Amino acid sequence: MRRGTGLGRVVLTRVLLLATLLVACATSTFAQAWVSPAGVGSVTVSVQNLDYSGHFVTDGEFFAVGTSLHNRVDIEADFAVTDRLSIAVGIPFVFAKYDDPEPLPPFVPFLPVDECRCWQSGWQDFGFAARYNLVNGAFGLTPSVSVGMPSHDYNFHGEAALGERLKEVRVAVDAGRRLDRISPRLSVQGRYSYAFVERPLDDVSNDRSNAALEGEFLFTRRLAGRGVLTWQHVHGGLRLGSPSEDPFPPPGEVNTPERLFEHDRLLRDNNFRAGASVAYSMDRMDVFFSYIELLRGTDSHGGRAFTAGVSWPFEIGRRPTP
Repeated sequence: MRRGTGLGRVVLTRVLLLATLLVACATSTFAQAWVSPAGVGSVTVSVQNLDYSGHFVTDGEFFAVGTSLHNRVDIEADFAVTDRLSIAVGIPFVFAKYDDPEPLPPFVPFLPVDECRCWQSGWQDFGFAARYNLVNGAFGLTPSVSVGMPSHDYNFHGEAALGERLKEVRVAVDAGRRLDRISPRLSVQGRYSYAFVERPLDDVSNDRSNAALEGEFLFTRRLAGRGVLTWQHVHGGLRLGSPSEDPFPPPGEVNTPERLFEHDRLLRDNNFRAGASVAYSMDRMDVFFSYIELLRGTDSHGGRAFTAGVSWPFEIGRRPTP
């Protein structure tokens, strides 16, 4: 396989080191085909560690360059307005750091947020969601609409960027089935969503599709385990190219000053992930842990995410059960 010229490698490394932040919010990873009864809600606080171990280029080959760490604290509140309608709001606080230990070429103009190898921190995007349950029972069906809105004018350039700073509207549907014939403790759920994403450049679409398939097993009344597969496909975006020159050498479609300026948040980040979680319910709170592995992709990150969280349920206006 032909590996490309030295200049091509420098360009590819420079572009990869500025690749877009991949947000993997654990509280929204798993499907939600059923909603809580009216008046029931929860407040959830979770802490996530994202360890980006490198990048997948356009032909899918992985390079352990441009490593970074991203820690985030998510705060989310969910409330069932009726037996079918629920709403949720949330916002993450993000810590990001470029941590590749290899020396940087003196002629490569790294951004200060990466060059200092220091922590960057700040609030990211507000999230608002509304779900409406159409079918509730052994089979559940719940469409939803959600909105992402940048909380302020934060930096979106570099590996240590806080996020993409783009508005987006997502429409989704969750479907789930309890597999009582196999076991009353077993259920499966699926989710598909389409995101309409703000366009910084008129000629580059950045909308995306996301899908997830999940299985859950109740070991006891309080302890549950889940396994999940997720897939993302960007409808448009920019491809950086590959050292193999398949389908083209770097910098690929990042071939104008305007595209170079915006490429951090316009990459065609297609990826596939797998993960698992465990949750334990106590009398006044629930605790959960999850692990997600970024298995493969194109113009995407490789790495893993570990999340731990606590959820406090509450009730408003519900009559006590006699």
